[in-house]
Amino acid sequence: MKPKLVAKIESEESSTKLAVLIDADNAQPSAFEYLLPEIAKFGEATVKRIYGDFTSPNSAQWRVVLNEFAIKPVQQFAYTKGKNATDSTLIIDAMDLLYTRRFDGFVLISSDSDFTGLATRIREEGLLVFGFGKKTTPDAFRNACHKFVFTEILMPQSEPKNHVTKESSKSEPNLEIATILPPESKDLIKTDLPLEFIKQALEQSADESGWANIGTFGSYLVKLRSDFDSRQYGYRTLSKLIKSRSDIFEIQERVHPTSSDTIIYLRVKN
Repeated sequence: MKPKLVAKIESEESSTKLAVLIDADNAQPSAFEYLLPEIAKFGEATVKRIYGDFTSPNSAQWRVVLNEFAIKPVQQFAYTKGKNATDSTLIIDAMDLLYTRRFDGFVLISSDSDFTGLATRIREEGLLVFGFGKKTTPDAFRNACHKFVFTEILMPQSEPKNHVTKESSKSEPNLEIATILPPESKDLIKTDLPLEFIKQALEQSADESGWANIGTFGSYLVKLRSDFDSRQYGYRTLSKLIKSRSDIFEIQERVHPTSSDTIIYLRVKN
């Protein structure tokens, strides 16, 4: 059974049942409120479990998150120094859930490459795998997921605290101002757009006339690179990113043959 990746990712209303498993040792409590809306785009989080040693002082932040978002904690004591018992417990639990056949996919929240094998095994069963983690997450785990989302692009970004506006510096010279930037101005926009990769994907997803439907193009991008996300380059959607690069893309907005909706088609400029 092949997972309907495109439909699941693009659909705003999905009945996809997801098991959300969180590695408390390699996830950020401060990011979780931004993760839930993103997970909801992919489906319904019917199971939400977090694994870790919650007797540790380091887990104090997680205890607040557990209550707020109704996440079931799975306590795992660190029996031996240097050995990560949390990973083993999460993997065993994931396999138990997998064999219940009650889920359409799994969400693995961690930046640990130890879950690469788990993601691969779940995919072999024909289920979807969505990963969430830091940009430092190893390629192996990212590529094992159908879609991998960097937690940094979900959280509000701030300008450096030593940024002072001209108006404020006159009256309060020592005032430090941290301004939340709009989505198209985040510092993530500094990430260079991989032009060769983009052009290759566009060529592969184009029809006989040389034009590509933006939906087909977007799906192909994710298939080639699971962590591709327009928000890395400062834009909320792929269409906004495409329209901002008129130096690269030629765009046509065509009316859908059976409705009044418009569909974006694009190709590389000659």
